[in-house]
Amino acid sequence: MNKMIINSQHAPAPIGPYNQAIEVNGFLFVSGQIALIPGTNDIALESIEIETKQVMNNLQAILIEADLSFEHVVKTSIFLSDMNHFATVNTVYANYFTSNYPARETIQVAGLPRGVNVEISMIVAKG
Repeated sequence: MNKMIINSQHAPAPIGPYNQAIEVNGFLFVSGQIALIPGTNDIALESIEIETKQVMNNLQAILIEADLSFEHVVKTSIFLSDMNHFATVNTVYANYFTSNYPARETIQVAGLPRGVNVEISMIVAKG
């Protein structure tokens, strides 16, 4: 197995023992991203819209580093602190895709890192 580590300076540095993404066998596995603002220790929590946009921008930075785009995403997992955020998160999320939407699940969880409201991870196909 030949795996390549992908890390973008335009996305937050990992806050634990993991990488932003790993490419292996034609797929990119992107770690869950929260609304950390790159280069700072700050989190964009002003609203669920702003928080979700920051998460999606962090994901986009990782995709760009791997020479990919949201069109290559085949699966996402959305973790929410409260399912009442679903409609808003869904609206922001939809703005990053044009068509051929990826498979997805959305799960309410008991808690997320740093007290955020949304975390999103992705699986991306290179081909």
